[in-house]
Amino acid sequence: VRIVRKSMNVTVDLINDNKIQTTIDSNVIKNWVVTALKTIKVDGDMSICIKLVNAEEAAELNLKYRKKDTATNVLSFSSLIPNSLQSVLPTQHLGDVVLCPEIVKCEAAKQCKSEVAHYAHLIIHGTLHLNGFRHKTENDAKNMEEKEIKIMEKLGFPNQYLVV
Repeated sequence: VRIVRKSMNVTVDLINDNKIQTTIDSNVIKNWVVTALKTIKVDGDMSICIKLVNAEEAAELNLKYRKKDTATNVLSFSSLIPNSLQSVLPTQHLGDVVLCPEIVKCEAAKQCKSEVAHYAHLIIHGTLHLNGFRHKTENDAKNMEEKEIKIMEKLGFPNQYLVV
């Protein structure tokens, strides 16, 4: 018996309504997302939306959904498409990852990290959230960080928790 695995097909929609200058594109993001999904052993045809927002919108979203009155670097929103509809769609929509390039750029400089590596880390972080990973408890945080480090290593980036 020979088992043939279907290759993973991931669609990344990069939305930049504000025409914010950034150093990343959807092909690079797709590689990061695919590597993350393969590492956590998620397979199939998937889609993910990455939206770039300004600090004002990041603050509004953070207040509305997390009750925190400050702009943030990344937010993740799991898909609200019901399973009954997901099964008839050509891809399973994982959800949306919202990034604030202003904050990403500032944090990268402050933490002496490359901007690209910081984007990769935050997109991986968001992708893990869309797949059920959390960091509310110390054990959950440790597990999530270990996955992030492993994925970043596969992509050739340094451990973002050691780069300061």
